[in-house]
Amino acid sequence: MSYAYLFKYIIIGDTGVGKSCLLLQFTDKRFQPVHDLTIGVEFGARMITIDNKPIKLQIWDTAGQESFRSITRSYYRGAAGALLVYDITRRETFNHLASWLEDARQHANANMTVMLIGNKCDLSHRRAVSYEEGEQFAKEHGLVFMEASAKTAQNVEEAFIKTAGTIYKKIQDGVFDVSNEVSVKLLGFSVYQITKLNILVWSPSGAIHN
Repeated sequence: MSYAYLFKYIIIGDTGVGKSCLLLQFTDKRFQPVHDLTIGVEFGARMITIDNKPIKLQIWDTAGQESFRSITRSYYRGAAGALLVYDITRRETFNHLASWLEDARQHANANMTVMLIGNKCDLSHRRAVSYEEGEQFAKEHGLVFMEASAKTAQNVEEAFIKTAGTIYKKIQDGVFDVSNEVSVKLLGFSVYQITKLNILVWSPSGAIHN
């Protein structure tokens, strides 16, 4: 299927916070209660529409174990968006957010949009991190924030699409300058690629979509 933009996402956070479950819920609309630990990275993709334009999300789900951090770092390159995930029932996963965010900002483009997700909000009776704490962390670090549940699908769709909407707005506002990038040809279309952010724009007329 043709698309106007391609946005690369990376999902980061401690092991066991539900990163793979969030991806599966978004791409396949299903929840898998028992999921093997991610080894290295997993991949998923889905088409969405923003402002009547088809957008393809290319999503890389990374391993949370410390032993895989060097592999994870290589996937920050080219990411336009990141979902930083913690488990609201495990405070240590919240405490490690600063380390994950430092990694992201060191290895990714400065204009990458980061969405902070407090996952497993269906287990609010076991909550160890308050909503207000998550909200405050996001505010202090300039992140978008919401709580979600991969199990019930609450806010999963909204998290991925809101991230894409923020990226799209940055393009419209000129934060991402596509006019300075090299034009290449693909299947007869002009394609403008923001090489550092993995955003592709095509137009049959050769003009950039605005």
